[in-house]
Amino acid sequence: MTTRRTRPAPRPPEGTPPRAELARQARHVLADAVRIARWAAVERGADLAPRTGPGAGPAQERAAAALDLTPGQIRAGWDRARLAGLVELHGDTARPGWRLHAWDRDDSAVLRGWVALFDAWSLVHPAPEGVAPSAVAEVVEAVPQVLSLLQLSQGPVLVPALLDLLGQRVEELREERCEVPATEQTPESADAPAGDGLPALLDWALEGLAAVGALTLDPGTDERQATLTPLGNWAVWVKLEQICVAAQSPAGNIEQSAEDMLRGCARLTPGPARDEYRAWLAARTLSSAVSELLAVARGEDALLRGLAFEALRVVGAPAEAEVRATVAEPSLRPYALLWIAEYEGADPDDAQEVLTREESTWLWVDTAAAVADHGESELLVRHLDSAVQGTVPALLDEVRAVGHPRTVQVLVALAAAHPDPALAKAVRRAAFQVHTGGA
Repeated sequence: MTTRRTRPAPRPPEGTPPRAELARQARHVLADAVRIARWAAVERGADLAPRTGPGAGPAQERAAAALDLTPGQIRAGWDRARLAGLVELHGDTARPGWRLHAWDRDDSAVLRGWVALFDAWSLVHPAPEGVAPSAVAEVVEAVPQVLSLLQLSQGPVLVPALLDLLGQRVEELREERCEVPATEQTPESADAPAGDGLPALLDWALEGLAAVGALTLDPGTDERQATLTPLGNWAVWVKLEQICVAAQSPAGNIEQSAEDMLRGCARLTPGPARDEYRAWLAARTLSSAVSELLAVARGEDALLRGLAFEALRVVGAPAEAEVRATVAEPSLRPYALLWIAEYEGADPDDAQEVLTREESTWLWVDTAAAVADHGESELLVRHLDSAVQGTVPALLDEVRAVGHPRTVQVLVALAAAHPDPALAKAVRRAAFQVHTGGA
């Protein structure tokens, strides 16, 4: 039996609206982006990307007329739609994203889309002109500290107080990088403001966060003040929880590569393994984590291939597009089809029905290869019972035909492990035939 972890599921801060209400607010923030994305889905091939130079492109003008928006609003909404995953670019072609299809019925998809926009706040508004890119990057890196203060304050915070905190955090970042003191800066580095340029950059950051619905800016009576919206408060809490989960990695694999992390999870039971996957994922951007897991799945180790898709089950919806793309790869197709079936609601015990007989046989050989490489002989013998074929001769016929690259090794290992001499002889004969290219 798996020892279950006793840490209760974290609860949002008191006063946080229910997820349905948060999703309603996120839908409101992205209403124009959704309208534009749906118009583009109907007008296949419409290119709404911003043009260089003044004026709007023909597609932007058509969209503006159809949706009663200005060309500027069309450009801004299109940008938001891309950042929120409502549209996906495939070369020069824009297609509806999976979140757009699920927008009206799936609150989780809506909130994930809004969080993706929240994470990309620095792309919503262009940074102030005349400011060094290094200074902009420092402020982007320091903003989470500002958001944490707003979240802890549970109310309005004066902008000067945020400016003080931002300045302190920027100085800490520079000290961590062992940069030269400001008095020793060269003329080229002097344009990265230690103090004079920070007010403008803070204004830019607050306006960018306000534009995505994470906070509100109030002129106030004496000084401007910023307040997190319920959406912004919830998002900052989610980010802090992810950091806490990452810090509680049960097996200490957070800093490892995907391959080493999966090897470390190979001997864990499913519950602790999922905890480890969550901790590893929380310490990375999901896009890079998904790519790394799929790279491991394409390798030669069948055990790691299966574990990679178990980790992708923990990722869930953000991995859908990349998993669907692997259906065209023979070595990943059975795993991808099972992942998609379970993602779409199929019971794991019934998901095998989506596989053809050939795909099931290929998966049986791949799983047998994992057992042969990493398991006990008895497990390999018991693995015979999981084959879809009713008899061993039928299994051997179809295994020979399926063309798995590990077929010979699997059959040799099975023949060596099986206690029935007659069956072992038949399996060895099949292995020989595959090895020599016989029928």
